[in-house]
Amino acid sequence: MTYWDSHIETMNRKEMNELQLKRLQNSAKTVYQNVPFYKKKFDELGVKPEDIKSLSDISKLPQTTKYDFTDNYPYGLFAAPMEDIIRIHSSSGTSGKPKVVGYT
Repeated sequence: MTYWDSHIETMNRKEMNELQLKRLQNSAKTVYQNVPFYKKKFDELGVKPEDIKSLSDISKLPQTTKYDFTDNYPYGLFAAPMEDIIRIHSSSGTSGKPKVVGYT
């Protein structure tokens, strides 16, 4: 298995910024549409996914705290349906409920 992607690893700063912005916009749209917790947070801040027009707009987005993970335990922050989750990582929960993260 190779981890080197010559296009991604060697792209210039302008291309990298464009790719990062595209991915940030996609992430904002995905959580807004699929995670009620984040839709509520966006709405409380008066932010819509289409308001993300530059990388600096990341400061407009809601921040996630460890309490958000425990308050939405176990799968409340998942933006993908469970059938698309291929791996789950969980903390031990020694300080309360475990923090659960799913990977597609």
